[in-house]
Amino acid sequence: MRVLVTSDYRALSLQAAQIVAEAVCLKPDLVLCLPTGNTPLGMYEELVRRHRQEGLDFSRVRTFNLDEYIGLGPDHPGSYRAYMRLHFFGHVTVAQENIHIPNETESDDYEQAILEAGGLDLLIVGIGANGHIAFNEPGSSFASRTRAVALATETLANARRHFDNEADVPLTAVTVGIRTILDARQVLLLASSADKAAVVERAIRGPVSESLPASALQLHPNVLAILDQAAAECLR
Repeated sequence: MRVLVTSDYRALSLQAAQIVAEAVCLKPDLVLCLPTGNTPLGMYEELVRRHRQEGLDFSRVRTFNLDEYIGLGPDHPGSYRAYMRLHFFGHVTVAQENIHIPNETESDDYEQAILEAGGLDLLIVGIGANGHIAFNEPGSSFASRTRAVALATETLANARRHFDNEADVPLTAVTVGIRTILDARQVLLLASSADKAAVVERAIRGPVSESLPASALQLHPNVLAILDQAAAECLR
């Protein structure tokens, strides 16, 4: 796994956006797998800027999201569909028919859609404090594919800040599997802030184990981890 340490979060975001932009320019019908959460927000902001000011064209790009909560309607502000519309899809030229977000009742169809698109060219993923990637929680099989999962206690605690009431936090989600992630041709791992430093070090340098799902990325031949200084602190 290659590691790029940037000076700060903004530099991380610009670097990630640059890689996506170059990939889109090289292959206008790129198959792109996208994350949600706080870490990619700066990347999305920069991609929107490049679209508006530099003409970066997403009209032929096919997108697949990593995950989605179960039980939330597409217009629920806590849903990842709403997140993507707010931060990215609502501001660029991605065609509606090229947007794919996983659904609990169509897990097999999601994997089939990825295959029919020719496979994932570029997949971008963050890392949870417990080492999860997408919603593959500790103990997830490295052979796993898109499926419904129960969310870990740490994941639920992190999600609560995005919902008005604790009772509204979904307990389950649908996520692409670790095998699906490893099948992507290129993976970007993004991590920012000091609270991710310890788990980032374990994922990059520690033993490969299903108890730390992000460690599976060590098995991939083309992963670039883009970290800010704080997230890289334990790698020094």
